[in-house]
Amino acid sequence: MAKKEAMKVVRNLDLEKYMGMWYEITSVPSFFQPKDGTNTRATYKLNDNGTVNVVNETWSKGKRVSIEGSAYMADPSNDEAKFKVKFYVPPFFPNIPVLGDYYWVLYIDNDYQHVLVGEPRRKFLWILCRQTKIDEDVYNQLLEKATEEGYDIKKLHKTPQADPPPFSTVEDEDNKGNWWIKSLLGK
Repeated sequence: MAKKEAMKVVRNLDLEKYMGMWYEITSVPSFFQPKDGTNTRATYKLNDNGTVNVVNETWSKGKRVSIEGSAYMADPSNDEAKFKVKFYVPPFFPNIPVLGDYYWVLYIDNDYQHVLVGEPRRKFLWILCRQTKIDEDVYNQLLEKATEEGYDIKKLHKTPQADPPPFSTVEDEDNKGNWWIKSLLGK
């Protein structure tokens, strides 16, 4: 098997512009997300210490489920947008972190409206957008970019998004982190 070339990762990502809510347009389904998830989105907030607070949420069986974590530059001396992400899973055991090097920004437009996110093993892939819908031409360009980076785009699954999206607050009753446990059990 031929060795795959190193992926091209965005350099000098403007973290302040990157913060906020991103809607999942499509992804390669992963074991750590509910299989029936809809309205999946991620909200990023820059912390004073330079790390990023991450809240991933989705709706499964009509209920909001979420998980919270933090992201930080994999190599602060490098200008590549390669992040490590730490979630405490399950959240009621805060001393058991789950680390990943799976958040690499592979492409972002100049206005920070749509992004292609991958990881070094080319196992997971996400297309995120500031809106619940993405222009078809832009979507196809992102698919082309993913293919160039060695991803099998046939594995992508479009994420159903309501328009308008459901509203949620931190106070919403949810099953924090339970999606991870249920996913491990195949539910």
